[in-house]
Amino acid sequence: MALRLGDTAPDFEQQASEGVINFYDFLGDHWGVLFSHPADYTPVCTTELGFTAKLKDEFEKRNVKAIALSVDDVESHHGWIKDINETQSTTVNFPIIADQDRKVSTLYDFIHPNASETLTVRSLVIIDPNKKVRLIITYPASTGRNFHEILRVIDSLQLTDNYKVATPANWQHGEDVVIVPSIKDENEIQQRFPKGYKAVTPYLRLTPQPDLD
Repeated sequence: MALRLGDTAPDFEQQASEGVINFYDFLGDHWGVLFSHPADYTPVCTTELGFTAKLKDEFEKRNVKAIALSVDDVESHHGWIKDINETQSTTVNFPIIADQDRKVSTLYDFIHPNASETLTVRSLVIIDPNKKVRLIITYPASTGRNFHEILRVIDSLQLTDNYKVATPANWQHGEDVVIVPSIKDENEIQQRFPKGYKAVTPYLRLTPQPDLD
């Protein structure tokens, strides 16, 4: 059965570039970004892994751990990491799962029969500290992922988990947010959003991002 939003992320134990990974132990109380790659030594994936390594500080600010997956073995991963570090001018600072038996790929529905019976598609899953799946994005093999969008989604998820707001189209950290329609009492609105709000329509009410001074 395909993984869906709100499902509990499957736990697993698997070899990786940094040794055996127990997924839940690896995540601890962090958010997680698990992303799959069709194979080692592929050009688009090389750029993605290099860019992810460069986002280390951004992930740490958001309490996020990144972990990648490819169907090749650990020895292949180590050679590929050398290439990534050299060509992308960075140092890979997260594990790459060696999923030769497709165990993790099957758990997370990363094998797409319409693309290949054996290779993983370019999928990415965001998992919260309660081990719930919060985002699933699947790209075609020819298209590299937008990791600025991944950070934007994490910002939105973390904000909306703590405040009764939603984020509008193209929202970026620091911009106005939407008061959820379920809040109708004016006293509650004033209490929750002391900076005030603008009612574009009765159901579209914008307020400054509530966790900023």
